[in-house]
Amino acid sequence: MKSISLSPVVAAAAAIAAVTAADAAYARTSFDGPWNVQIMTQRGECDSGLGFGVDIRDGTVRGYGGFDVSGRVAPNGAVAVRISSGGASANGSGRLTGSSGRGSWRGNGSRGACSGSWSASRR
Repeated sequence: MKSISLSPVVAAAAAIAAVTAADAAYARTSFDGPWNVQIMTQRGECDSGLGFGVDIRDGTVRGYGGFDVSGRVAPNGAVAVRISSGGASANGSGRLTGSSGRGSWRGNGSRGACSGSWSASRR
């Protein structure tokens, strides 16, 4: 397990739940509700194997724990999100299908750049 600040990893992990244009109008989606996210780091010095929760409402992803989360989940499950906390930030993308999902993320934290994958499951 690699370690640095959790911020870029958690930020990237939240990347599991959102996509498309921020100005698009979204109604309730089949992906709305609470999700568990697990982050794996493949490059860089960020923590790996971390888990946390996010909530999707009307296609908008909301994180827990004081992170600035902006992202969308499209009706087809495509995900895009940006998360920041302090000087750390991350972007993620992927796809949700049914009650699971997966994708990739990239972030920058106190020790430099990190990247990896995420997986999600509906709670």
